[in-house]
Amino acid sequence: MKSLLLYYFILIPFSYLPLRVLFIISDFIFFVLFHVLGYRRKVVYNNLKNSFPNKSETELRIYEKEFFRHLCDLMVESVKTFSISAEKSIKHLKIVNPEVTDHFFKQGKDIVGVGGHNGNWELYAVACVMQIEHRVAALYTPMSNKVFDEKMRKSRSRFGLNMVPTSNSEALYQETGEPTMYTFGIDQCPRSSQKAYWMKFLNQETGVQFGAEKFAREHNMPVIFGNIHKVKRGYYEVIFDVVCEDPSQLEVGEIMRRSTVMLESSIKKQPSYWLWSHKRWKRKKADCVPV
Repeated sequence: MKSLLLYYFILIPFSYLPLRVLFIISDFIFFVLFHVLGYRRKVVYNNLKNSFPNKSETELRIYEKEFFRHLCDLMVESVKTFSISAEKSIKHLKIVNPEVTDHFFKQGKDIVGVGGHNGNWELYAVACVMQIEHRVAALYTPMSNKVFDEKMRKSRSRFGLNMVPTSNSEALYQETGEPTMYTFGIDQCPRSSQKAYWMKFLNQETGVQFGAEKFAREHNMPVIFGNIHKVKRGYYEVIFDVVCEDPSQLEVGEIMRRSTVMLESSIKKQPSYWLWSHKRWKRKKADCVPV
């Protein structure tokens, strides 16, 4: 009951507020998180320092502060997606070159879409499906609160996104007769039970989840990387790049290596807009199943 009250009397009314008002709220949240609570500041700073060892402390502190401002904007922008219209979602997140995926759609090919937690991936989940020809399906990790999990799924899928829980990942692939883009995040820390491809990422030995490559190889699908670029506050652009057209022509691990290199390049161009607050490097090579 409390969750329903919170959803209908706080979350939804807030989602109808104009973004300019929500950004004022974001500024207040930033003050509390950054200056009062110091939420995960040590994690963020250490991640930045290890990733950019040649940057000065002044530069790192700037990135840290900009990241927290962006994180707070993400919070209110995510609330906004609960009621945002199709027209406004496309206005705030534009796919610059949909012809990259449309090329494969015309050939009747399913594709694998990969990307990271940079820019606004929540808005991408809402707006992407309306700007490409492919049907879009994605794995997601269910929330512990069942009420909010249901409402989130309903919100994210109302424009056509097909969301499949990670606990039922075998149901992701469906032969619908309609070309589909299967989307994967590639920058989560792998679980100890998962296969991981190890490589240098942001100056650190990093385990990269192998699921996207495994899926692409099993179904012989081209792989596309989606780079989410922040244009200005509340506005984003997505640029697609082809990782590979034929997975069978590449050595094992090469798809994840290429995808991760693309993500790293994107992060280096806009260092403040990746999810630095998660403990990306907590897993060591000995903890994971080798590819």
